[in-house]
Amino acid sequence: MTWTFTADLASYQAAAGPAVAAEPVTNTLLLSVADALARRGPQAFGPGPAPFFGWWTGADGAVAGGVVCTPPFPLTLSVLPPEAVRALGAAFGTEPLLSGVGAVNARRPEAELLAGAWGRPWETAEETRLYRLDGLLAPDPAPEGRARRAVAADLPLLLEWTVAFKQEAGVRGAASEAALRDRLSYGGLLLWEHAGAPVSLAGFTRPIGSASRVGPVYTPPGRRGRGFAAGVTYVVSEAARAAGAREVLLFTDLANPTSNGVYRRLGYTPVEDRVEVVAVG
Repeated sequence: MTWTFTADLASYQAAAGPAVAAEPVTNTLLLSVADALARRGPQAFGPGPAPFFGWWTGADGAVAGGVVCTPPFPLTLSVLPPEAVRALGAAFGTEPLLSGVGAVNARRPEAELLAGAWGRPWETAEETRLYRLDGLLAPDPAPEGRARRAVAADLPLLLEWTVAFKQEAGVRGAASEAALRDRLSYGGLLLWEHAGAPVSLAGFTRPIGSASRVGPVYTPPGRRGRGFAAGVTYVVSEAARAAGAREVLLFTDLANPTSNGVYRRLGYTPVEDRVEVVAVG
């Protein structure tokens, strides 16, 4: 039983790809990150240290899961058996690629187990909940306006709103025009318009392993409270399914009861919670 770490995406995909793809809902983050790196290169999530990857090989010789890290984002864990999580905690003291890691994103049980094996003081920085679309329900009452696909001419607005979303949500990494153009290439960004002007934004990832993830969802402060986010989320959920996703997913911040309530009313149901654990001291 052992961990293998590498900075080579192709090696990670060859070794861990099938195991990670076998759990497309829980492993949605790892799948979409690897896809973005494959499409846009190692700087897909901004300048900085090179991404790295790892996978766990069990006693039977089969790969049972993996990890992905694109600094400055946390080390993100797939579904893993407990013995793999404990061994990962021990590897922090010996594996050079793990030496700069200061935060981990994992399902709550794995995060708590890893934090205990990490050997460093830690604290919980963020708690998120993964939802999956069960039966899509139209917003009631329906918001005024309509949705349309975003196009290249919208890029200045899309960039502005993406920057605002990241700042407000505390999301690491810079907003990227290249990432937005990639979304536009498959129709992955939609705008809700009211009185002839955009008032809300939602996007979805390419379907990977039968699953697509909604996000970001952003409405400028002056436009909130009128149901625009619900309207554009409803339409973007339909668009993700039309693009081939059998599972439509999204993450919410557990500290935001408003967004959690909106998504539940649209037909999203909880799957699991994830926790970001940060080393302190």
